[in-house]
Amino acid sequence: MKNFYITTAIDYANGTPHLGHAYEKILADVIARYQRLKASPVYFLTGLDEHGQKVQQTAEGKGMKPQDLCDGIAEAFQAMCKQLEISNDDYLRTTEERHKRVVRDILQKLYDEGEIYKAEYKGFYSPKEEQFLQDKDRVDGKWPESYGDVIELSETNYFFKLSKHRDWLIRHIEENPEFIFPAFRAKQVLEFLKEDIRDLCISRPKERLFWGISLPFDSDYVTYVWFDALINYLSATGYGTEKFKEYWPADCHVIGKDILIPAHGVYWPIMLKALGLPLPKRFLVHGWWLQSGAKMSKSKGNVVNPMDLIKQYGADPFRYFLLREMNVGQDSDFSMELFLIRYNTELANDLGNLVSRLLNMAERYCDGKVPAISVHEEAEREVIGLWEESGPEILKLFDIFQFHKALELLFTFIRSINRYAETRAPWKLAKSEDPEDRKKLETSIAVMAEGVRLGSLMLQPVMPQISAKIQGLLGLEVVETWDHQWQWGNSLEGKRLGEKCILFPRVEEEITG
Repeated sequence: MKNFYITTAIDYANGTPHLGHAYEKILADVIARYQRLKASPVYFLTGLDEHGQKVQQTAEGKGMKPQDLCDGIAEAFQAMCKQLEISNDDYLRTTEERHKRVVRDILQKLYDEGEIYKAEYKGFYSPKEEQFLQDKDRVDGKWPESYGDVIELSETNYFFKLSKHRDWLIRHIEENPEFIFPAFRAKQVLEFLKEDIRDLCISRPKERLFWGISLPFDSDYVTYVWFDALINYLSATGYGTEKFKEYWPADCHVIGKDILIPAHGVYWPIMLKALGLPLPKRFLVHGWWLQSGAKMSKSKGNVVNPMDLIKQYGADPFRYFLLREMNVGQDSDFSMELFLIRYNTELANDLGNLVSRLLNMAERYCDGKVPAISVHEEAEREVIGLWEESGPEILKLFDIFQFHKALELLFTFIRSINRYAETRAPWKLAKSEDPEDRKKLETSIAVMAEGVRLGSLMLQPVMPQISAKIQGLLGLEVVETWDHQWQWGNSLEGKRLGEKCILFPRVEEEITG
């Protein structure tokens, strides 16, 4: 059975982890965990892109060897993944021999098949982006600030025949509407492809860049950073070996919008076409995290360090906020005010308070065990009916990456359990000597417990530690596959519940914008 193969973009080894890196890892991790819960075998890849001019220049500026610089950055990114509970199966660094070997094999194959040729280039070059530019890259006649200082360059290099596959790529995108998500990103790629595209320069002379993988057919050159980095998706999965077919094609490449055009949306599909390989099934293109509508940047001093938030509030609340707040594909604003509002209202008040009340009342009124559901009146039918509507819809929303809507729907259900508790008022029923009231009391505890169980299941991909803790408090083993367990049932009857605890300590500090 083929693995569900999901990747993030590999991070560039020229800086420390920030909010955007964390979000992309979490987004891919939630998808990977969701697929595992559906009993799909999953292979989840992330890693580090270590070659290129910026890495070489940064290392030189610090008086370091490039490899030593990359080792430190790799350690920081891997530490972030661990703290974020990222369940990746592999972490590939492009300085590993297993990767360099595949890059050389692919370069040689494409060169032998006439897809790569040598020619002289005259034109514009962005050292900052390590990219040759065309006039169409100008905006209102000027180079965008993102390119930095653009220089004119005349240089002999090797080129990949990108242009000859342009029409094929246009057809593929038009005929496969799910290839790029969301759809408006596909339109942007098609808009880019309306104009002729030039062949891609895939080399840099060693006289100005030594930090890269040498071309197998000309040792005076190293490989262009994108032609190196993109191949990580193949080298991590055994390209050239029998096991490769267990993974390829990728089911989902999770990337940021800034590297869709041209790298992933144009270069990568055409590279695969030239290699005779099937294309990935989908690019999931996410937006940026902004502050007050502006992109975060070191120069503006508004970069959010995910480690600071994890240390103070825990990984799960951080994961929850990012998935709850951002509509995948769109940009979203980050602020501590928004974070604390969601933390206090949805996590502490709605979920945390519900779990605490359940454990407390079960201990006081039912000897700490889950009783049977023996009453089926309007209050119970309303809760069960809401779940029977919401459960399948939440799964559908997970399937189409609408996590913010799925979580909104889930917390609507969680709030309904809190309202149900207020309606039944077990603390009042406990004072009654009427046997029917005793049945209502026991039923109310059982209904609350079942609602908490279902809520914890649906939260499992997003908040794995909290979900596991809740399941343990319900006397359950952590669920590995959902199967039919997400449906309303009575599986908790007789289970001994854990002791009352506070899952989300409220944050009482003043919230400011």
